[in-house]
Amino acid sequence: MFKAIVSASTLRDSLDAVSVLVEECKIRLNEEELSIRAVDPANVGMVDLTLEAAAFESYEADGGVIGVNLTRLEEVAGMANADDLIHLELDEETRKLHIECEGLSYTLALIDPDSIRQEPDIPDLDLPAEIVLEGAQLSRGITAADMVSDHIRLRVDESAETFHIEAEGDTDDVDLQLESEDLIDLTAGPADSLFSLDYLKDMNKAIASDAEVRVELGEEFPVKLHYEFAEGLGKVTFMLAPRIQSE
Repeated sequence: MFKAIVSASTLRDSLDAVSVLVEECKIRLNEEELSIRAVDPANVGMVDLTLEAAAFESYEADGGVIGVNLTRLEEVAGMANADDLIHLELDEETRKLHIECEGLSYTLALIDPDSIRQEPDIPDLDLPAEIVLEGAQLSRGITAADMVSDHIRLRVDESAETFHIEAEGDTDDVDLQLESEDLIDLTAGPADSLFSLDYLKDMNKAIASDAEVRVELGEEFPVKLHYEFAEGLGKVTFMLAPRIQSE
């Protein structure tokens, strides 16, 4: 059983966070929250999302699991204005999701959850450095790196207490240096890892420029990016595997 009413902007923010990595996913309809965990086909990027029942205008669920085509669901949600309310109801017999918004009715065929890739376990990594910055600052560093390379290096200079977003191209280099006073918070520790820029660009698309992003970083370890949406009732963690730097 699942029946809910949610603002179009909250639904879109939820779907955007997942669709940057996968085209289809399982949605767990728990009594207290909706949750999604997914890993991209190459096992490089993962997402873990929860949206509390309080983020909805109304929410009734009993712990079921549905499989959805994210592209199709995003297209339907995209037809609504940001503050429009979207009504969602699961038809248990036909296994279809009925969607209504401002006079528009759409019946979405669901995917058998068993045919969708198994949900990943997000490892609990004790990473030594933590950087808290605005989404706009992260976006600026990613945009700069994209001008010169398809890889991006994230590192912390412990002695200077600075966070660096760097990229090295064939001819040009870029380095965005953020000092502790530029950041919301910084816990300096040994951290220096290289990542695929394409993945980080995709993840960044889902992060609002005014969001507070908590970055957990180590040496040649995955990076974790945490942020909230829907006034803190929605929480997202992205995890991205590093590219091992050759000596």
